Parts: sequence; structure tokens; C-alpha cells
Amino acid sequence: MAAVCPPRRALMEIPAPQPKIAARMRRSYLEILSARLAPSPLPSGRNAVTNTKRGPSLDLSIGGVWSGRMEQQCEKMEHQAPLSKQQLVQLIRSLILVEQSQEPRIPTSDLKYLQEDLQLKKANVFRSIPYSRLGSNRDAHCYRKAYPHLVAFKVSCQEWGQVLLRNKEWESVLEHTLMAWRYTSELPQWDTANHNALRQQCYDILAANGLAALQHHQPGPGRGRELLRRLNMAQSHSQSIVPCIEALQRIMGCAALFSMDTK
Repeated sequence: MAAVCPPRRALMEIPAPQPKIAARMRRSYLEILSARLAPSPLPSGRNAVTNTKRGPSLDLSIGGVWSGRMEQQCEKMEHQAPLSKQQLVQLIRSLILVEQSQEPRIPTSDLKYLQEDLQLKKANVFRSIPYSRLGSNRDAHCYRKAYPHLVAFKVSCQEWGQVLLRNKEWESVLEHTLMAWRYTSELPQWDTANHNALRQQCYDILAANGLAALQHHQPGPGRGRELLRRLNMAQSHSQSIVPCIEALQRIMGCAALFSMDTK
């Protein structure tokens, strides 16, 4: 009589295949910004009335920058590759303005955050330069690689300076000007002279911010001498700082004459 073999059992069950996710895994810039700017859902129940009195919702215009025109531009950017220079500048500017509006808890008078921002922008510039090439790493090819990060550095200098000027923090404007001036001097020096235009534009922006601060603020004698020494050192990088030096010398000269008259 033949032996009867018992039926074999499966060691594990194979799960049924899951349906594919129809949504896109990578979100566009517009979806990310819209998700950050979207108001939180209204609460239900007893706390609905009390929570609605906290204040008006966030204005999506952000001073007119995040408008319908910019939203349409971002939608066009989703289907275009690569981005043009003008679109890239607009995108970086809108991102910085959104970050400023979303983080009011960071005091602009605390220059440590602004210094870290400039340090990060400068590090991104050097990080984008390919150093494995046999030729020069300051030629046109490397400049094209670093160009978006150079624009981001310039926009950071401009926008944060304007924020400090609007808040009338004159001392912080002067400190930010000298601090950003040093970081600008550390940017790469390109082989083609025209490629160094962004560096000079940063110098011009910072000098204009410092001159505007000196037109509204008169530092004391000790502070004035310190600023004059630092401005003279900055002159070795660019002559754009000369109007600030002359304005400070006039302020210190007037202050000296006034002190002599009082004696």
C-alpha cells in the first residue's frame, strides 16, 4: 500500500498588489508655496467662534509680489526646463519674500541670522563650481554653474538691506553693509570681466544702503571713528564705498565743529 503524502502548506501568503499612486511624488514650487501659505482649516465645535477671532488671515499678495501674475508665472515654470534667467530671478525673489513673511519671529536686528544666510549663499556658490575639470575653475562653464547661487546672494543682500531700512534700524544697516561687503569680497573672481558684474552690483547695493543709513543716523564720535576705519578697509575691494566715507567724514566734521562751539 502506497504512503499518502499530506498536502504542503505555504510558508507565507503573498499580499495582493496595491494600486499605484496616481499623484505625483515630486511637488512643484507652486504647490510647495501654496501649501505653506494656505490658511489652516477652520475648527469645528465650541472652539470655532473663539479661534476665528485671532486675527485676519495671511494676505497672499505679500506686498504685491505674490500676485496672480506671479502665480501664473510659476505655473508656466512647471512645464519649462531649464528656467530662463529672468524666471529664475523672479522665483528666488518670491521665495525669499515668502520666507520673510512666514518667519516674523526672527528679529532683523539680530544680525547672526543674516550672517548665517550670507554664509550659506556664499558656500552654495563655491559648492556649485566643478573642481574636477582639467581647465580653469573660473571660466565661463563654471560661471554658468554658479550663476543661480550668485543671483541668490545678490537678492539676499538687497532684500535684507531693504527690510532693515524699512524698519529704520540704521545701526543694523551699517553693520549689515560691512558684513555683506566682506562676504562679497570673498566671492570667486572670474576670468571674464563681464562675469564679475554681479559682484559689483552687490557692492553698489550695499553702498546705497549704507549711504541711506548715514543720511538718517549720526553715530557718536567713538562709533564714527570705528566705522570710518572699517569703511576705509572696505575701499580696497571697491570704490563704491567712497560716498559713504565722505558722508561719514562730513558727519564727524560737523560734530567736531559743534563740540568746539559749545566749549
